[in-house]
Amino acid sequence: MRLRIFTEPQQGATYDELLRVARRAEDCGFDAFFRSDHYLKMGDGSGEPGPTDAWITLAGLARDTSRIRLGTLMSAATFRLPGPLAVAVAQVDQMSGGRVEFGIGSGWYAEEHEAYGIPFPSLAERFERYAEQLAIVTGLWETPAGKTFSYQGRHYTLTDAPGLVRTAQTPRPPVLVGGSGKRRTPALAATYADEFNVPFAAADETGRLFDGVRQACRDAGRDPADLVYSAAQVLCCGATDAELRRRADAIGRDLAELRTNGLAGTPAEIVDKIGTYAERGASRMYLQTLDLSDLDHLDLVASEVLPHLG
Repeated sequence: MRLRIFTEPQQGATYDELLRVARRAEDCGFDAFFRSDHYLKMGDGSGEPGPTDAWITLAGLARDTSRIRLGTLMSAATFRLPGPLAVAVAQVDQMSGGRVEFGIGSGWYAEEHEAYGIPFPSLAERFERYAEQLAIVTGLWETPAGKTFSYQGRHYTLTDAPGLVRTAQTPRPPVLVGGSGKRRTPALAATYADEFNVPFAAADETGRLFDGVRQACRDAGRDPADLVYSAAQVLCCGATDAELRRRADAIGRDLAELRTNGLAGTPAEIVDKIGTYAERGASRMYLQTLDLSDLDHLDLVASEVLPHLG
């Protein structure tokens, strides 16, 4: 089981704060540092000091870290045109020496689109665009030098794009698809993904969603074992009850609710709960870390949870 740190900078974070978390995660031995791709805060709080861009952040981290893998959960297909997105992610992969992982989703948060003037079509159209973006981004990355890539879709058309969108990783960076959809999402994962992620679901539901993707792989003639299966859960770990309550209070969550719906508890409790996800096929856990000032939180998990996960 690999543990990855997952942050939500739209709730309020500077680049320097994210860099401190990424470097501590790297020093502690975590597998990866991921961030959300959002421009507007959710829930309470001011959102200060303001929005940051996911791929600009990751470009900086590509140069300011050395080992840890870097990625998004999930970039919104509504935010960017697929051709320039493929170029940007490929450049960050080159800048990092091949440490990028590309998570992409359909986009869902209507308010941030309204706030920043981003078109927000119907769910059906968003999924159409999402599928076309997956085809285009992976197609551009996999086009060899001396060849061209063309694509004719309902929403995007590319004509003779040169095979110059080169990533450091071959044939391309890993692609992550995730969510709780029962039909379209599994089909997209089976077609394009290297990893399928389930966010914020109980272990049993996570297992059922994994099974749906496995079946979609079989239907597509793909070995389900080709994919990595992962889950994301909010993290709240404490060595004592007082420490646990302090950390829950710091992120505005009820500790009893977090123990039910997140990875909350003592290190031993968290090891056990991660084990329930492992039993259902997860080999990676994304730990949603909401208090970016509490680097001791990462130290505790690294010293008291990581060594027990094999």
